[in-house]
Amino acid sequence: MKPKYNPRISQFLVSCATASLFFCGSLHAQQRLTSYVDPFIGSGGHGHVFVGASVPFGAVQLGPENIFSGWDWCSGYNYPDSILVGFSHTHLSGTGIPDLGDVLIMPYTGDIHWNKGSRKNIDTGYASLFSHQDEKSEPGYYSVKLARSGIQVELTATERVGFHQYHIPSGKDLHIIIDLKEGTGDRMTDADIKQVDEHTLEGYRFSKGWANDQRLYFTIRSEQPMKNFTVQDKKGLITWDHPADEVRLKVGISPVSAAGALANIEAESPGWDFNSVRKDAEEKWNSELSRVQVEARNDIDRKLFYTALYHTMIDPAIFNDHNGDYMGTDKKIYRGASFTNYSVFSLWDTYRANHPLYTLIQPDRVNDLIQTMLAIYQQQGKLPVWHLMGCETNTMPGTSGVQVVAEAYLKGYRGFDTALALAAIKGSDMRNEAGLDYVRKQGYIPCDKVPESVAKAMEYCISDGSAALMARKMGRKEDYAWFAKRALNYRNYFDSSVGFFRGRRADGSWNPVFDPARTSHPWIDDYAEGNAWQYLWLVPEDVEGLIKLLGGDKAFVRKLDQLFKTPTPYDPKAPPDIAGLIGQYAHGNEPGHHTTYLYAYGGAQWKTAEKVRYILKNMYQAAPDGVSGNEDCGQMSAWYVFSAMGFYPVFPASGAYVLGSPLMDKVTISLPEEKSFIVEAVNNSPQNIYIQSVEMNGRPYTRSYILHQDILKGGSLRITMGSKPNYQFGAAASSRPRSDYSSK
Repeated sequence: MKPKYNPRISQFLVSCATASLFFCGSLHAQQRLTSYVDPFIGSGGHGHVFVGASVPFGAVQLGPENIFSGWDWCSGYNYPDSILVGFSHTHLSGTGIPDLGDVLIMPYTGDIHWNKGSRKNIDTGYASLFSHQDEKSEPGYYSVKLARSGIQVELTATERVGFHQYHIPSGKDLHIIIDLKEGTGDRMTDADIKQVDEHTLEGYRFSKGWANDQRLYFTIRSEQPMKNFTVQDKKGLITWDHPADEVRLKVGISPVSAAGALANIEAESPGWDFNSVRKDAEEKWNSELSRVQVEARNDIDRKLFYTALYHTMIDPAIFNDHNGDYMGTDKKIYRGASFTNYSVFSLWDTYRANHPLYTLIQPDRVNDLIQTMLAIYQQQGKLPVWHLMGCETNTMPGTSGVQVVAEAYLKGYRGFDTALALAAIKGSDMRNEAGLDYVRKQGYIPCDKVPESVAKAMEYCISDGSAALMARKMGRKEDYAWFAKRALNYRNYFDSSVGFFRGRRADGSWNPVFDPARTSHPWIDDYAEGNAWQYLWLVPEDVEGLIKLLGGDKAFVRKLDQLFKTPTPYDPKAPPDIAGLIGQYAHGNEPGHHTTYLYAYGGAQWKTAEKVRYILKNMYQAAPDGVSGNEDCGQMSAWYVFSAMGFYPVFPASGAYVLGSPLMDKVTISLPEEKSFIVEAVNNSPQNIYIQSVEMNGRPYTRSYILHQDILKGGSLRITMGSKPNYQFGAAASSRPRSDYSSK
């Protein structure tokens, strides 16, 4: 989006240019928001983020690969590692399951090796040691020096093309292996590579992993003629006895064909100017990051904010050719689609905050994302669950795509077939799978018939609550009534004798095995990556109803307090996803991300502020191990972005954002029609974490939430902060957020 023309700024810049080129350059440098991004944050511990070169939402994510060694290598790279086996063109970012790592390329010198070697003896293969001191990563760019050969590798990318530049030590030969067998935890099922001419290779790699039938096509162009190319066991090897000092390769990828991959190269990167492509990639990132301008008290907070914002725009990833062609879930080719097709939908995670963030700062992409999801519905009979490279993985409970589609409609997006959208929602929620047949027949899912019964049911209720709001807005009264009734099914799992949601058997009795604090008992599988404490709060679609179940406002707030105070017993068998613990609250996993904001529904917004500010300062650090759990394709970071700005979407379909404790002193969100919304935190400091008063567009504002529609109008929210709670702010029933649908 282009900013408004301001003659004063224009005159100042002209004066700056004529008076002091040095100062003008400094001003320009200060505006490069990419300088605040550290892609290594979250690459250690259990963050699993992607490290490498890409552009926003790019199909190509070109980065380093270690020797795959387990769960913390889900992205192909784990910061504590010191061995590289090459650089592949597709990656996942922050997931808890590995896959991709397609088209691995590694330059090396010396003896020819066809295999990567091993951790115990890398000299038997083409792998190399490296040092983080010789490594650099920034948006759109990655470089590293390979210790074994002395080759300096530089990588950049366009949307569908990876660009390699290698600096070769003088006097050394050069081998470049293209290893199609290697992948990040997947299994190659078929592959081929062949030489087309002295400058061109083409091929494909089919694999089975988390995506059960992934098909990727590629074309490789070399600036220097390839005089010596050989193929062995699904691997290609280029050899130069006297290479140039700089060797450059471009790799186009396509879900359709090698010809499509070549066309992507010709459309996006026809020349050989590496630095120009790198600069373009940086410009694309800077443009996207500038949609949110922040003022902070220190560079650490800026770094964490813009790194988090960066992480929200790695996935979903483009999944089509430059001309619009893509391969559907049904493995059919769709030509010249009118929308940009996407993949990598971690919806169980991202519906909570990442997709709501897009409705604010990515309005030009939301319609394409929804059109993609509707196309997937038409191809596979249901909205995506966890969609990966044209494959449905069916990972995680619920029909989370429903929330994303409903939210987009409710927030005014109409660049898709709305009748089809409602049909897709109904079709997804009426299938006879994953316990949905039991929901229709008896209102609950028996735990002795279906695993993760409580987790599935709670997510279905959120979907139904979202669908109810959409149906009501569309004037579909019968559909609204049907969804609204189903959204209350969560009550069927509440056992008042223990004060938690728990599994019920087919005969109606409670699951006799119950411990709210445990997560790894072999018979406690009613939840997904959590326990009864964490799932007690997964009712954002009807928080008012939950408050009644727990005995009213005071009891509700006391129970929330207990969540954060109840110790978590050590359990060596607990899922590693249960991380970022504060008592029984687990910030490292997504089902609890809205929980701190629930205090506002009980009239205790100040407790929301207290907990949110603590998490912002303690669960996110400017270090490789700086994310408290799996990044999950942007959701961990989206929580940070929203919370640092000062508000969060507890129930995205409602259109309300609950106020927390803004970490940034000032936030300016760029909106369509050259509007902006400004959040200013007055007297903000590490001690002043509590909201004292609020003004909206210069007028007193007593609500502890703001509405999406008010943000889109543009304007300002002025929040005065203090070191002690204002117990009255947001305490009145009329000032609290509501889940909306259940009372109408």
